Amino acid sequence: MSKTIELKSAPSVPSYYLRALTARKSGQPPAEERELGRVVLKGRRVDAKSLSAYRKLCGFPAGDSLPVTYPFVLAAPLHMELLVSDAFPFRVLGLVHLRNSITQYRGIGGGELLDIDCSLSGPRPAPKGLEFDLHTRVSIGGELAWECVTTMLRRGRGSRSAVRVAGKRRKGEFNPVSVTRWHVPADTGRRYARVSGDSNPIHLSAITARLFGFRRAIAHGMWTKARSLAQLDSLLPGGPFKVDVFFKLPILLPSDVQFQYCVTEGGRVEFQVKDGAGKKPHLAGTIEPL
Repeated sequence: MSKTIELKSAPSVPSYYLRALTARKSGQPPAEERELGRVVLKGRRVDAKSLSAYRKLCGFPAGDSLPVTYPFVLAAPLHMELLVSDAFPFRVLGLVHLRNSITQYRGIGGGELLDIDCSLSGPRPAPKGLEFDLHTRVSIGGELAWECVTTMLRRGRGSRSAVRVAGKRRKGEFNPVSVTRWHVPADTGRRYARVSGDSNPIHLSAITARLFGFRRAIAHGMWTKARSLAQLDSLLPGGPFKVDVFFKLPILLPSDVQFQYCVTEGGRVEFQVKDGAGKKPHLAGTIEPL
């Protein structure tokens, strides 16, 4: 049975990156998929100033409920606690964020106290290495209000027998009814780091990104998801819904990109972020009422 860590308060995420740089890892994953660790934090409060800065950067309007992606920011210290711990056998830096699925069962008020429960499971063989899942649950008064599954890839020798998880649409099926152009400034990664606490070097500058194989800094995938949902704010269901995204090509900073979406039967929204020419995909996602 995996070890459960109970945090008394939310530590600073940047402090974890020092641990990530210095931590010694075994490099030996378990032989089979299982839960590797769990972290719990009860009574998490939302800082109104930080929330306002997040809304402004990502484009969300003011409101009584948290943006659907904001609980991910609140859970970030728990994610890092798991990833720098002995429970995870690999170094954090260099992991690839593949997919992110959020299910919101009800809106979360900015003044509510949140109980956050995160677990790490894996490994799962994949064509390009090993996949691990971070599962996050946010409860209020014992009621599950929000959950998220984040899938990460540790690159390495892949498994030919592993099933590749692809997007839900086949090529040629996506016919956008709206195209919006975004300019993504060079400082987007640094600005997102300030509001989210995620100071991964690949997002901060070209100099630090080059240390990890990128010729320029890249935008946070969760910023791209948040910016997309802010663009679609008027189309988000009033009741429970699920938002799935697949991260494709990284957005090098600065960049000009296209945001495209369409609405299909049953109120399902499909959206993509593509390069400036509207050809290469950076992100593909869906919103579905439950």
